[in-house]
Amino acid sequence: MAATTAVRFLTSKNFTPLTQKLGVEIKDEFLELAFTHRSYAYENGAIETNERLEFLGDSVLGLIVTEELYSRYPDLDESRLSPLRSGIVNMRALADIARSLELGKYIRLGKGEEVTNGRDKNSLLADALEALIGAIYLDKGFAVSTTVVRSLIAQTLEDAMAKGAGLDGKTALQELVATLNRGTLEYQITESGPDHDKSFLAIAKVGGEAVAEGSGKSKREAEQVAARSAFEALSTLK
Repeated sequence: MAATTAVRFLTSKNFTPLTQKLGVEIKDEFLELAFTHRSYAYENGAIETNERLEFLGDSVLGLIVTEELYSRYPDLDESRLSPLRSGIVNMRALADIARSLELGKYIRLGKGEEVTNGRDKNSLLADALEALIGAIYLDKGFAVSTTVVRSLIAQTLEDAMAKGAGLDGKTALQELVATLNRGTLEYQITESGPDHDKSFLAIAKVGGEAVAEGSGKSKREAEQVAARSAFEALSTLK
């Protein structure tokens, strides 16, 4: 426990291993803010937390990942790019990247989070990574942020492709449901309109529970829309 407590109060030299892994120098003030959880701020009277940086970093990350996928896979349409992006930008994947950087040891936590193993919570780690990306963007700009993020997501992207996230939405969702072990995936289809202009509504159900719905001019289109929405929703689960 003593070792855990020791990292709660950071000095600039503690960030050196991290900046070396990232390959970029970042001002200590940005890093300290990026790793200041609200529980620590509340207990220690800090004015700012990492939540605003997290908000910024989330947008920066999303844009960089989307641009990377758009450029790298010109033959994939939106129905395949969307689940692939979700396979990268979700809490579990971001937490794994954060662990590879050992971000847990840099986060400043309150006592409550400290004793409940907050340093290894997916949600806190993912938030810290997004805040870190926000810090890099503020300090170094978009070009440097792009270089860093591309490096960080490289393996995650390869893994997502290998697992089928780059396939159609239904395939990606089926594999995700199997991974999460949440039960059987099925689609409930209803149709409306005259024969010459039918519309279809698909509800994606996992374990008998409705997760998302989608509409289209064909059964397949409706199922794909529902599958992509369900994939987005389930990808955020721990």
